[in-house]
Amino acid sequence: MVTQPLISFITVTYQAEAVLPPTLDRLLEQTDQSYECLVIDGGSTDGTLALIKEYEVKFAGCGVTFTWISEPDKGLYHAMNKGLAMAQGVYVWFMNAGDRLAGKGTIQRIKAGLTPVATSQASFDSAMTLPDFIYRETTVVDDGYNVVGARRLKAPAHLTWKHFKWGMLVCHQAMVVKRSLAPTFDLHYRYSSDFDWAIRCLKQATSIHNTNLVLCDFLHGGLTTNKMKSSLKERFVIMTNHYGLLSTLTLHGWFIIRAGWFKVRHGWL
Repeated sequence: MVTQPLISFITVTYQAEAVLPPTLDRLLEQTDQSYECLVIDGGSTDGTLALIKEYEVKFAGCGVTFTWISEPDKGLYHAMNKGLAMAQGVYVWFMNAGDRLAGKGTIQRIKAGLTPVATSQASFDSAMTLPDFIYRETTVVDDGYNVVGARRLKAPAHLTWKHFKWGMLVCHQAMVVKRSLAPTFDLHYRYSSDFDWAIRCLKQATSIHNTNLVLCDFLHGGLTTNKMKSSLKERFVIMTNHYGLLSTLTLHGWFIIRAGWFKVRHGWL
């Protein structure tokens, strides 16, 4: 009998030869291996595919299910939807290539903080009363994995979908969501579908668990100015859809004031 994995880690790649190893190495280092690993590649032409095949052997040696595909897709969120369709775990956890779990014992520490009823591998199944949504914090790191700092936006102690009207307080790399309630990503959004997805997940969640842990290292980077503008436009539409136009306009007025005050305090004006 094959035991259902607790977590399906889903990593989307394209030309990711330089950044994929830290993500997969940290999974291999986990002290608890109740997970599966899925890599959804967009048809890379660099060394990514060769790397994936190397890691397939490494994961097999640990007895961990490692599944991958490499084919053209319609973008990041289309690839993430492919991962959702392939996942078999109780939970799904999206980890971008270059990002990684915060430590070698991250999965073990998450499990230790869950309901005492689920204390063994056999107890972790989709029928158990486990939280629908698990979350907490992220550490920002540079390309040498030196700590840059924490994210500017902080995860609240008692998260609800309404908190996201203040921005994406939890990044998707620090969200562990029950697969049974996780919707597909809306492909109408090219840059901010994860923001919409997080809100929809939280709306459906009846139990939300704060681990009080730093769950992942987020590789510092950033969108280009043009993509950032497009992302912000999409977020405005998403917020309007979920929170209403008046509330969204009011909040954006406050965002502008807050940003101006930040610049004054730091002598940027």
